[in-house]
Amino acid sequence: MKKFLCVAATLLLSIAALAAPPNLRPVKKPKLVLTIVVDQFRYDYLTRFAGEYNSGFAQLLAKGAVFTDAHHEHFPTVTAVGHSTILTGATPSHSGIVGNEWYDHATKKMVTSVSDDNAILLGGTAGKRASSPARFLVSTIGDEMKMSGKGKPKVIGVSIKDRAAILPAGRMADGAYWFDDASGNFVSSSYYFKELPAWATAFNKSRTIDQFAGKSWTPIGNPSGKAFKTMPAQADAKYFALMEKTPYGNEILEMFAEKAIAEEKLGQNNWTDLISVSFSANDYVGHGVGPDAPEVHDISVRTDRIVGRLLQFVTTKLGAENVLVVFTGDHGVAPLPELMEQRKMPGGRIGAQSVTDAIRAALVETFGEGDWVVSKSAQMPYLNHELIHQKKLQLGAVQDVAAHAVRELPHIFRVYTGEQLKQGPFFEDRVGRRVGNSYNSQRGADLYIIAEPYWLLGSEKAGASHGAPFNYDSHVPVIFMGAGLKSGRYDGPIAVRDIAPTLAALLDIEQPSGAEGRVLEEMFFTK
Repeated sequence: MKKFLCVAATLLLSIAALAAPPNLRPVKKPKLVLTIVVDQFRYDYLTRFAGEYNSGFAQLLAKGAVFTDAHHEHFPTVTAVGHSTILTGATPSHSGIVGNEWYDHATKKMVTSVSDDNAILLGGTAGKRASSPARFLVSTIGDEMKMSGKGKPKVIGVSIKDRAAILPAGRMADGAYWFDDASGNFVSSSYYFKELPAWATAFNKSRTIDQFAGKSWTPIGNPSGKAFKTMPAQADAKYFALMEKTPYGNEILEMFAEKAIAEEKLGQNNWTDLISVSFSANDYVGHGVGPDAPEVHDISVRTDRIVGRLLQFVTTKLGAENVLVVFTGDHGVAPLPELMEQRKMPGGRIGAQSVTDAIRAALVETFGEGDWVVSKSAQMPYLNHELIHQKKLQLGAVQDVAAHAVRELPHIFRVYTGEQLKQGPFFEDRVGRRVGNSYNSQRGADLYIIAEPYWLLGSEKAGASHGAPFNYDSHVPVIFMGAGLKSGRYDGPIAVRDIAPTLAALLDIEQPSGAEGRVLEEMFFTK
């Protein structure tokens, strides 16, 4: 009998051991999740300028879990879509954020990813319409933290851009703040509260941001060299607009982020809070000069110093063991076509009008006169569905004619139609899968046009751009740094959408509703 009981007990213990989930999470939950996004920060900026990093990026590279092959798995690779993915794990097909803007057939107008006719701007021009996350169709990590019942977590987003502040924070955020270059203030929306918090109003009244008036942005290694830009002597509208396009835009954002952390007492409770900080100035600079310009080199090094100050602030205030840092980028950028020509590489510019003209000509010839193209987003055209209905045509047939016309143009790589994408998975490769991940039947365009690699679609003027499904636009850093995580280099392929499920596992909360990624458990310590 004793032998039988012993065997039974052993079996029960074995079954219990099999049923118990392995502890793949840090023993101690963080007090603060700090998400840092640098707009238009290609992965290779970490390696190209690594020898000059001595602060924030250097710390992340030395102490973090560095994923070297992380990509955005959607199209187009633009700011709103990238930021909507990071803390949701959702691609546009689920999140509904199909671009920076899109055409709304119901209202017959373009809308932005965060435009909201019911929201009022707070802290800026009185009565001006504001922005909100109302168009978001899924939850974020912050939303799930709030719905978990684990304390009273605060969730805040800050950026120069409204969409970069709002989308990572989510629908239940305690606040999102962005810079208004008309007033020179950090502003928010009546979506979150009736009036701007007193600390944010005090920050604006302090005119901290005016300190760069008359200063020159010169190379960090050669301060006596030729200035990239010189700020106006007076802190006026011209000053505010130019500041966004210099490292000073990142400087003021870091100052404001510190204020938000301190005044909202983030990380000072018995639960986990979250703040998302997105640095936008890198994107403005990169668009103007391209990824190989000295200005991009310089602002990357300066961003290292700025991120370092933010890390120093939170770790001094809360203790490094209480902070979980996630660092990434929302998209990359293509080299300047003119430089690629010098390199004997492919590349060039395709005028937007040539594409629109080809579509209209083909549709007029086939189906008769009419205003066939009503709008476009990132060079993805929206056709006139009302006209198609009036003429009793099949949408797919009209899309096919338009697509064929575009495919006949020089340097067009592929064209997918909305009806084609609606039919389901057929995607033959990574590019096709990225386009498929991005189709939303209510908000999607009628054509998804992809130019050949290094060709900029809709870019007639000088400057750089992004949006393609190719590696130079999709490849960005992903670094986690915090207690209980194994630092080091991880060369296996991952997706940016893996960040959200991983955070959910680390925080022991539900994954966001549209999350499609996996948990990056290879960097977890096990007991």
